[in-house]
Amino acid sequence: MLEFRSVDTHYGDLHVLKSVDYRIEVGEIVCLLGGNASGKSTTMKAVMGTLSPTRGDILFEGRSLAGVSTAQRVRLGIAAVPEARRLFPRMSVYENLEMGAYTRRPGPDFAADLERVYQLFPRVKERLGQLAGTLSGGEQQMVAIGRALMARPRLLCMDEPSMGLSPAYVDQVFAIIQEINRQGVTIFMVEQNANMALAIADRGYVLQTGRVVLSGPAAELRGNELIREAYLGELKIEEASAAE
Repeated sequence: MLEFRSVDTHYGDLHVLKSVDYRIEVGEIVCLLGGNASGKSTTMKAVMGTLSPTRGDILFEGRSLAGVSTAQRVRLGIAAVPEARRLFPRMSVYENLEMGAYTRRPGPDFAADLERVYQLFPRVKERLGQLAGTLSGGEQQMVAIGRALMARPRLLCMDEPSMGLSPAYVDQVFAIIQEINRQGVTIFMVEQNANMALAIADRGYVLQTGRVVLSGPAAELRGNELIREAYLGELKIEEASAAE
């Protein structure tokens, strides 16, 4: 469904992603792990088109995304739950959900999609008239996921879905991610909570300073002694290669 082919990215002279290859198959949950400044959020920006590769290509369902705008990518079936939720704080919960469907034509499907969100997040339905900025962190994350689902994505990209949440909300959010996946949505997830992410993922990648240093089935990565070092950004690439 999604493929990175030898992707490099830059912020000016700063080289962030370095010859990165990812492959996400239809129906999978794939997690991307790594320490701070490893290139995880840059990966998500590249998927959504807010940052363009300086080398290499990104393909969605076999089609190059080069030159495809963010709005067009949403129309193609890619939606994002950004880091720190990024809700419209002075708009109501309902208005935030409406914004998730802004690339779609109005129609009867809108009500059905709202009902899907309400079933996943009963708390969201209770807060429809409330300003999004007044919600708790966990409630805001639910709205952010619901907003993304209103775009009817086939691929959902999630950037740090557990960030800033209480343990109870973390468990709830990861359970909902699994349910969304069971409903037919492929998930590509950036996450610092390695244990939780690998517990629900099919496969994973580990980034260090812009390079993929480990990848494989989630169960294998979860049992790999080097994961903790790689996650903290202390693993040298040659050490990972030697271990494999």
